[in-house]
Amino acid sequence: MPEEAAAVHVSVIGNPDDSVVITIRGDLDLDSATVLGTTLDQVLDRPSPRIVVDLSGVAFCDSTGLSSFVLGHNRARAAGGWLRLAAPGEWLLGLLATVGLTPRLAIYPSVADALATDRDL
Repeated sequence: MPEEAAAVHVSVIGNPDDSVVITIRGDLDLDSATVLGTTLDQVLDRPSPRIVVDLSGVAFCDSTGLSSFVLGHNRARAAGGWLRLAAPGEWLLGLLATVGLTPRLAIYPSVADALATDRDL
């Protein structure tokens, strides 16, 4: 029997201050990262987008998912906004560090921390 790909669920919540929280649950890989990419495209079309990506429910992420974070970060910065990653698990945080993204991407321990800070990278 062929192995079924794990589904990824992405939800978007807009906040009164115009920031957006994108929550991801599941595995980000070649088969599922397009859902994240499409969602990011939609929220990045706003002027000065301010986006927090909640990674607390992500168990696996491959280069396709990592690429979505970098592209989203670059687009947000170019538009005068930001993209912040929040609550990555130990494995994902290690992966981000291993591939050299921790100095480049803003990573916070929780969504609340990412929303509360004025710091921008």
